[in-house]
Amino acid sequence: MLNIENILNRIVDLKTLPNVNVEIIGYSLLNRPIYAVHLGSYDGPQMIMDGGIHAREYLSTLFLIEEVKYLSTFTFENCGVYIIPCVNPDGIDLVLSGIQNIKCDALKNYLTYVNGGNNFRLWKANANAVDVNVNFNALYGKGVQNVFCPSPGNFVGYYPESERETRVMIEFTKQVNPSITISWHTKGEVIYYGFESLTEEELKRDYDIAERLSKVNGYPIVRSVGSVGGYQDYVSLNYKVPAYTIELGSAALDHPISEEYLLENYELNKDVPIVALKAVGGAIYN
Repeated sequence: MLNIENILNRIVDLKTLPNVNVEIIGYSLLNRPIYAVHLGSYDGPQMIMDGGIHAREYLSTLFLIEEVKYLSTFTFENCGVYIIPCVNPDGIDLVLSGIQNIKCDALKNYLTYVNGGNNFRLWKANANAVDVNVNFNALYGKGVQNVFCPSPGNFVGYYPESERETRVMIEFTKQVNPSITISWHTKGEVIYYGFESLTEEELKRDYDIAERLSKVNGYPIVRSVGSVGGYQDYVSLNYKVPAYTIELGSAALDHPISEEYLLENYELNKDVPIVALKAVGGAIYN
């Protein structure tokens, strides 16, 4: 049965692949490791890809694990990619296993109360009932779907960057200084781009790259409107580089999209990161 320990072990096992490095870049609220995987050179353009920031969207984590295996068969020339497959391990544990792994009775009671019961399959947030992907300081609290109290999803937190997981992503991004980022989510089969702070020239640049990505997976391109405070938004605001959110899985499917749908989503999207890295000057070939 799939659980968070199994998922984290799969990430650690990636270090046995050629030219793959795995490191811990921080810890979640409940002290689970947050891993970053690196492939290629540390010189030249660097891409960051993240997944599993929304708990019920763990298919994105499984996708990125398979993507590392695929990318390990390629040669990177003066470019590289960092992959953070599981930004929110505590939340994913709640979706897959409920509260059984939480040791603190007070936290168990709190999360059960916020969730309205013991079925956490639709949970998006971390173990603090904060939605990490609206906790970044990028038009914080101004999103159309934002809520302002603890919730299974969309709670912005008590202040910008209040969450451990958010701060881990921010500090890591500062270290990497990426040339492009892709955040993998579920569901809807769409490519989101754009942020209010971008110039028309930057928006055109990002759309042009999105068109290249769309030619790979066939997903429509949609400009982000009313969705702020996420990692894509933080990158757009602070780094002015192309940043995307790609939603895996048909909108007709129910959350959470299970592992049985992994292969079809992987086959459709496995070459997207290659095209993205090439679009910012990376040289990658097999």
